Amino acid sequence: MGQMGWMPRVQRWVWVLAAVAAVCCLGTILVFAPGYLSPDSLDQLRQAEGKLPLTDWHPPVLSLVWRALIAVTGSIASMLVLQCLIFWGALGVLSWCVWALTGRRAGSLAVLGLGLTPFVLTFVGVVWKDVHAAFALLAACAVAFTGLRLRDRDLRRPALRWGLLGLGVLFLAYAMLVRKNAFFAAIPVFVLLVLALWRAPGRRTWVMCSAALVAALVVPAAAISLFARPLETKQGAQIMLDDLVHVLRVDELRSADVSPGLRDRLVSAAEECRRVGALSDAYWACYARPADGLRGDSGEITSLWLDEMSGHVPGYLQYRLRLFASLLFDTGYHYKAGITRNDLGIEVAHPRLEDMLGTYVDGVAGDLRWLFRGWFWLAVALVLAVRPGKGVFSMPVRALGISSAAYILGYLPIMPATDFRYVYWPAIACSLGLLLFWLGRGTAPPPPKSPGAAADRAVTAHQPADTGGR
Repeated sequence: MGQMGWMPRVQRWVWVLAAVAAVCCLGTILVFAPGYLSPDSLDQLRQAEGKLPLTDWHPPVLSLVWRALIAVTGSIASMLVLQCLIFWGALGVLSWCVWALTGRRAGSLAVLGLGLTPFVLTFVGVVWKDVHAAFALLAACAVAFTGLRLRDRDLRRPALRWGLLGLGVLFLAYAMLVRKNAFFAAIPVFVLLVLALWRAPGRRTWVMCSAALVAALVVPAAAISLFARPLETKQGAQIMLDDLVHVLRVDELRSADVSPGLRDRLVSAAEECRRVGALSDAYWACYARPADGLRGDSGEITSLWLDEMSGHVPGYLQYRLRLFASLLFDTGYHYKAGITRNDLGIEVAHPRLEDMLGTYVDGVAGDLRWLFRGWFWLAVALVLAVRPGKGVFSMPVRALGISSAAYILGYLPIMPATDFRYVYWPAIACSLGLLLFWLGRGTAPPPPKSPGAAADRAVTAHQPADTGGR
């Protein structure tokens, strides 16, 4: 009777969590409809609709997914719906797992509440590769937590265990396909995923899981290259261009061993960047871009960079550290207001809701600036990585901390600008890690026991974890 009386209460709370997540998802779609779009987003939309050729300047996988969604639904808002479903679905699964593992209703609701914090909600409906990477990583974490919840009982079935691994690996692969430097953030999450599904994985398990991740990454990348054939834009030269015009003196650029046309463009870019005070993003802010972008210049830019940076190591380090300091202490672009003016006739569906969201985010950013600063999330990440606590969530907390710190530090040599979106994943991961650290105190899991014993213990203690195992 005790067990029969307990189960309905557990199920009712799970449905409450699902309903709250669904309402939040619908509300987010309504506020952001049809999706907030920057110039980058509009460029990818034009590629998705076939109005521009597919290129690799932005991740082609995002444009191809959008193209497929438009083909099925006929609406560009389908990408917004997909983003919101993945985001709130991941938070819903995480809240369910927190409830199952701790029995704390307030804690499970707090997980959903993370999605309404201003530093998270600000970009939920913006169609950016940074947002896609962050949500894919969050979804992989949700799969890992499902493994933690089911590990000692239901995951004795190999099909379920490998199915969860496959799902998590697909999310991780997408994160890396849509944002190359997400590799730094994805590896700790991958380790968490494996350790959540296998309590003590052996060498063979690690090899098989790693092979699955590599296959999930290589196969779609090769398929896109072979069948979609995105136009190569040599975007990597953009970072080298920044280094050249900010590290070398103008007189050194005037004597650079490159073609006269490129030499003139480099000199003009260096002078213009100094005039307007552009610390980065020289390609867009200062460079006289030829018709083919960087494709014609990339070879010479790369050769010049390799020749010159070895002789300007102190200047290179100073420039990169200065730019990284700006990301940490002068983080900008914390909110993308609506949709950039465009010739496609796309406008925000609900301007008053957009104004309300902007007021909310800008107001909090003005009063609590540290929530939108890279230094704060890097500091939190390092603390979580070093001191994750000893509770039931210590392993996920450490993984989230390492993932966030690696992601931020990985920008040091490649950062093109100082936008808040470059620390968006750390903001999500660290806020989740802090909450898990608090919820996991004093909840260290007991040694594995038989399923029946675990269920009896859980029912006696009135803990909901018996519904899914520990």
